[in-house]
Amino acid sequence: MAKKVFERPRSLCDAQTHYCAGCTHGTAHRLVAEAIDHYGLQDRSVGVAPAGCSVMLYKYFDVDTIESAHGRALAVATGIKRARPDMFVFTYQGDGDLASIGLCETMHTANRGEAVTVVYVNNAVYGMTGGQMAPTTLLGMRTSTTPAGRTVANEGFPLKMAEMLAMLPGVTYCERVALYDFKQIRRARKAIFHAFEIQLKHNGFGFVEVLSACPTNLRMSPGKSQKWVAEEMCDVFPLGVFKDIAEPEQAAQAPSAAEAQTNGQGTYHAV
Repeated sequence: MAKKVFERPRSLCDAQTHYCAGCTHGTAHRLVAEAIDHYGLQDRSVGVAPAGCSVMLYKYFDVDTIESAHGRALAVATGIKRARPDMFVFTYQGDGDLASIGLCETMHTANRGEAVTVVYVNNAVYGMTGGQMAPTTLLGMRTSTTPAGRTVANEGFPLKMAEMLAMLPGVTYCERVALYDFKQIRRARKAIFHAFEIQLKHNGFGFVEVLSACPTNLRMSPGKSQKWVAEEMCDVFPLGVFKDIAEPEQAAQAPSAAEAQTNGQGTYHAV
């Protein structure tokens, strides 16, 4: 008799997603759902999703979810956690949301050290709304709003959220991971699990930045878009633990925030 060795997490709904072929949002969803199941949080979790690719979170997770206005997920999460500190509260946000219209909420929530968990998916572009330039768009990268490529003179440098947040005293844990191969997916899983523990065991603010591919707006095949993340995005957004008060020796192995800011200035090279 065959033994089942792999199955859908209980907290992940049996639903067809709206994501494009090759998008790694689905992979990130599974990792979050596995963490919810592992820590037995399905009945006391609240997920907050804003506008953008994450907007359909309520269809994919079998937990309580709340839709926030664009950029306001962390403001909503703060209210939920303060009103119901017994609940496990997480946000699932994209770069156009968290690092642009929601930058104020992001910085102040982190600086206050609110006990929430943030899964931040960075694909260097506004995905759902038509491929416009995001705060994380690489220099030289062409988008619908930067047809000649992003330049320092016009749009400035890409924002590096993990490095920025690591410097805030309210942040307990901050790491950047990727999903372009199996090894990186396993690292991302470990990071998301640890971010959950930061809230559960330390009542702290945990942040995981996940580098993800957007094949549609990159105008690449799924395979080439993953290669682009590995070779282009990771050069601009280095992977690693930028801060971990719970396990400081891990953070010591990653580039410091100052080093990461000077390692590459966000230049895009077509694959």
